[in-house]
Amino acid sequence: MAHKEFIKLFESNIFILDRLADKLKKGPALICGYSMQQISVLVRLYVGGRAKLKDIARREFITTPNLCAAFRKLENDGLVERNVDEKDRRNTWYSCTENGIRIAKKALDVSREAIERLFVNLSHEDEVRLTESLKNINDVLIRMELANA
Repeated sequence: MAHKEFIKLFESNIFILDRLADKLKKGPALICGYSMQQISVLVRLYVGGRAKLKDIARREFITTPNLCAAFRKLENDGLVERNVDEKDRRNTWYSCTENGIRIAKKALDVSREAIERLFVNLSHEDEVRLTESLKNINDVLIRMELANA
């Protein structure tokens, strides 16, 4: 029974967080002249480190051709760089340049400001409860991720 309750709560949280994320997306559509998709890719590279194109496409739910177009602009503007894997030349790794890191940090600041505005009316008690809950969720998810790595 507890397992079913967990699944329903998890599903409910996904939908609630998705609706909240939609509200966050209604903020500035462009950051420094880049689309939200380009910024999202740049931030993921900054936070997650270098990655292969196919992995980024899967995480971002973007087709590889669309991602290639986004990368072309980011690469031409000096925000990302490509490096061919010397051990397996079929693999190409993408990572942020210093300028890309600067833009990703700015995008994260804009995102954090939007999150702060979203929760501005949250009571102190609810903020404490929510913070503790999120810490617990993060701890469990990190252990789960490590166990499945």
